[in-house]
Amino acid sequence: MNEMKKYFVPLALSFAVTTAVSAASTLDEVMKERGLTQKDLLAAAKTYTPTGGRDEYIVFASGGQSGQVIVYGIPSMRILKYIGVFTPEPWQGYGFDEESKRVLAQGRIQGKDITFGDTHHPAISETAGEYNGRYLFINDKANPRLAVIDLHDFETKQIVVNPIMKSEHGGAFVTPNTEYVMEASQYAAPLENNFEPLSNFNDKYRGAVTYWKFDDKVGRLKPEESFSVELPPYSQDLSDAGKLVSEGWSFHNSFCSERYVGGIESGRPPFEAGCSQKDTDFLHVINWKKGEELFKAGKTTKINGHDVISIKTAVEAGMLFLIPEPKSPHGVDVSPDGTHIIVSGKLDSHTWVYSFEKMMAAHKAKKYESTDPYGIPIVALKDALHKQVNVGLGPLHTQYDAKKCVVFTSIYVDSMVTKWDYCEGKVLDQMPVHYNIGHLMAMEGDSVSPDGKYLVALNKLAIDRFNPVGPLHPQNHQLIDISGDKMQLLYDMPLPLGEPHYAVGIKADKLKPGIRYESGWDSRADQRSEFRTRAGREKIERSPGKVNVFGTLIRSHITPEIIEVTEGDEVTIHLTNLERAQDETHGFAMYGGNFNLSVEPGKTSTAKFIAEKPGVYPYYCTEFCSALHLEMQGYLLVQPKGYVAAAKGMDEGQKYTKADYDKQVKTNLDTQAVIDSVVGFITSHNYSDFPTVVALVEDATEQLGFAGESKKKAEEYATQGDFQNATLWAGQWWQYQVKTADLGLRAKTFLEENGAKKVK
Repeated sequence: MNEMKKYFVPLALSFAVTTAVSAASTLDEVMKERGLTQKDLLAAAKTYTPTGGRDEYIVFASGGQSGQVIVYGIPSMRILKYIGVFTPEPWQGYGFDEESKRVLAQGRIQGKDITFGDTHHPAISETAGEYNGRYLFINDKANPRLAVIDLHDFETKQIVVNPIMKSEHGGAFVTPNTEYVMEASQYAAPLENNFEPLSNFNDKYRGAVTYWKFDDKVGRLKPEESFSVELPPYSQDLSDAGKLVSEGWSFHNSFCSERYVGGIESGRPPFEAGCSQKDTDFLHVINWKKGEELFKAGKTTKINGHDVISIKTAVEAGMLFLIPEPKSPHGVDVSPDGTHIIVSGKLDSHTWVYSFEKMMAAHKAKKYESTDPYGIPIVALKDALHKQVNVGLGPLHTQYDAKKCVVFTSIYVDSMVTKWDYCEGKVLDQMPVHYNIGHLMAMEGDSVSPDGKYLVALNKLAIDRFNPVGPLHPQNHQLIDISGDKMQLLYDMPLPLGEPHYAVGIKADKLKPGIRYESGWDSRADQRSEFRTRAGREKIERSPGKVNVFGTLIRSHITPEIIEVTEGDEVTIHLTNLERAQDETHGFAMYGGNFNLSVEPGKTSTAKFIAEKPGVYPYYCTEFCSALHLEMQGYLLVQPKGYVAAAKGMDEGQKYTKADYDKQVKTNLDTQAVIDSVVGFITSHNYSDFPTVVALVEDATEQLGFAGESKKKAEEYATQGDFQNATLWAGQWWQYQVKTADLGLRAKTFLEENGAKKVK
C-alpha cells in the first residue's frame, strides 16, 4: 500500500495545483481571450453537461457507409458508442468473435458474405405510437437488409435479407405497435432473381414494400409471417406509418414515375434528366391491415419463397391507391395525430400537406381522376390536399414540434431550416445551417407525442466549420434550441463516421440497458452459452486435429495462460468473463489471430482459427482492466507435427526465500486491514438500497474468496518449505486483495456521493 501512496499522492497534488491555476481565470477573461460573446456563453451553457451528469436524450444516428449506428447524447452532443451492424466493429469484437460472425452471416447475399452496409433510417420500437426504448431497427440501402438491435445491451441480434428487392431506401419504419417494420424498395428490378433486359422495364421490373412481422417477446423479425405488396416500377423512396385516426395505413412516396432508364454511355440523356420531367410523382397509400388479411387468407404469390400481394389483388381489395405529389420528393411524414401527411419535393419550393380525411373520403367514394398504367386508381390532388406552403428551395424532411400544428422542414438548396404552421399554412421562422441539410430530427419527433425542445440538423457538408483534415470532411450535426419562438443554434458536432443519413432521439429514461450479463451468456443468441466456464473448471479438450479451450477472464489473468497445440489443429477458444462489477470488460487478441474478443461481465465469447504455422503466439487482454493489465497475458505454443518435448522443467527467473514470503504476508495482512475498514463503512450504511453498490459488493466478495483460495495454497507450500511457490501464491493472494480493495473503495465513494445513510 505504501507503494500506491508514493504514486498517487504526487499525482493528486499536481492535479490540485493545476485546477487552482485554471480556476483563477474569470469568465470575462476567458471571453476576451477566446473572442466569445454572451450569446456564445448562453449556447454553451445550454449544452454543457458537468462531470457525472447525464443527457436528457439519446440519439441513434445511422452511420451511412460505415454500416454502423452512432449513439450520442443531447444536449451534450457527446458520442457514446458505435454499434456494429452490417460491418465489423473491432473494439466490441463484432464480426471477430464466432457469436457475432453468425449474426453477420445472416446477411449473406446469394451465398456471399457482405461486410459493407449503407445504413440510412433507424427506427425505435413503439407501443401505441410512443417510443418504448426496447429495440432499434436499421436498414441497408446497398443490399436490402434490415437489422434488429436490442437496446438492453446495444448489440445487433438479427439481420434479414429482403428476398425480392435489389435496392431499398424506405426502411426502417415501424407501425404504431411495432407489429411490422416496413421496408420499401428504391430502384426497380425484377422481383425474381433472374435477368431481364431493360427493354422489358415496364413489364418485368417492379418496386415493392415489405412488411416484416416483428415478435416483441423474442425481439426478432419473423420472415415466415412477413409479406410484400408489389408496386409499379417507380423508384419508391421514404415511408411512414399512419397514427391514431390513420393507423392501419402506410404512406410511401416515389420518384422517377416517368420510368426512365437512362443510358448516357449510349448517347441518351442521363437518369436525372429523364426522371424529373413530370410535374408530379406518386404518393402510394396502402392499407397494411387489409394486406395482412390477404396474406393470412393465402391470397398471395410466392416469389423466391416469399409471399407477395400482386398489384391486381391489392387494387381489387381496395388497399392501394395513388395521389399526385411534388416531383422528386424525399420525405413523407405523418402528423402525431395521424390527420395530415406532409410531403416535400426537392425540385420545388413548396411543401404539400395532405388531409387523411379528404383522401379517405375520395377513396371510399371511389372518386378517382384516373388510373396509372398498372391499373392503380389515382385520387385527384384537389381531393386530398390541405395546403401548399412555400418554405424554401429544396425542402426535404419534416419533423413535428410539441406545439400543435408546428413543424420544421429541412431546406437542402437554401441550407436552412424552416419553422412553419401546417394548419394555417404560414412560415414562422427560418434559420441557416451549414451546409446542405438532409434529414433533421426533433426529440421523439416521429412519435404520437413529440417533445420539441431540440432539433438536430443533419448536414451533408461541413466545408469551413472544423479544422481541415484532408479532402474528405466530416458531416456536421447542428443542435438547435426550438423551445422558443425563434430557433437558436447551440452546437456544431463533426461526425467522422460514414454519412449519417437520419437519426432518432429518445428520452434517456425510456432506455433500460443492462450493466452485466448472466454468467456465461451468449449475448447474440440471448441465452446461456453451452461453452460457459466457471472459475476452477477451466479445461482443454483435445481430439484428433481439434483443440477446444474453455477458459476464464478476470483481473488480471487469463486462464489458461499456456495453450499448447500442434501444427494444423483447429483451435477454438471459449472465454467467460467472471467479473460482476459493471464496465469490467476484458478483451482477447493474439499475434496473427485477426480477431479481438470484447467480453463484457458475464459474457462468453469464442475465437476460432487454424494453427497453420509452428511458432510462439503471445495473447493478451485488450482492455486496460486493472493495474496489472499488462501482465494479463499468455502464450499459444504451436508445436511442429511430430514434436517431442524435452524432459526439462521450468527455469524460474527469480528465486524466493522465507524472508520474501514473510514480507509478502505482512503486506497482505496490512491490506486486509484496509479492506476490513472499507467493509465496515459499507455495512454500516444502507448499501443494499443502491444496486450499483450491491453489484460491487458481490464482485468484491467473490474476489476475496479467490484471495482465500490463494492464501491457502501459499500456506500449504510454506508448510512444505517450498518458499518459491509460497511467495508466488502469496503474491496472487495480494492481487485478489487489491482487486477487492479497488471494488470496495469504489462502493464507498458511491455511497458517500449519493447520500447513503448510516444503519442504526
